[in-house]
Amino acid sequence: MPAQRNRPKRDNFNAAASLPFQLRLKDFEIAMQDVYDLFHDINTGLLEKGLERLDDFLRPAIMSGFLSDLLTASLSKHSRSLTQNKYFNGHPDLVVKGAYPNDSVKAGTEGVEIKTTRKSGGAVDTHGARDQWMAVFVYNTDNVTEPARKRMPMAFTEIYLAQVSIADFRKNARGELGTRTATLHREGVLKLRENWIYKDKVS
Repeated sequence: MPAQRNRPKRDNFNAAASLPFQLRLKDFEIAMQDVYDLFHDINTGLLEKGLERLDDFLRPAIMSGFLSDLLTASLSKHSRSLTQNKYFNGHPDLVVKGAYPNDSVKAGTEGVEIKTTRKSGGAVDTHGARDQWMAVFVYNTDNVTEPARKRMPMAFTEIYLAQVSIADFRKNARGELGTRTATLHREGVLKLRENWIYKDKVS
């Protein structure tokens, strides 16, 4: 039984959204479809072998990182002025072409950081507060429907894009492993949500 293929819902994009760096709503739509197509192809092969879908066996942290990398690569390919930051673990994920030597920068400001989360509303943890353009993709996975072969494919339910500043973040207490993170505080999240790009259910 082949895996189900998801598709972005065009009516759920925000035509009034403010888009920097010559980004287009179409860029986001194509990036979503690229990810959906990849998951469909991989999961079809896995199911044919009697194995679990990616959605089922990838741990949440790995899933989020995987999706961020896929979206970054696709947006880099389709956008007019942005490309992948060639600096390993550099910030932001997408930089303006030609803004930095060899399109590589450890910590820059001209570009867009890509984040993914399962948390509705886009409140995602980051490794530190920064002045930045940040795009947050909220996704949903069906890990409960039984039998498993009837589960719905991974779906992006919300996308937000906003220019935030250090003042929009709150620092989180160190975890057990000593990792320091920062999350947009209430006002920062509201700023992010004001410029929504996509909502699966527009209220």
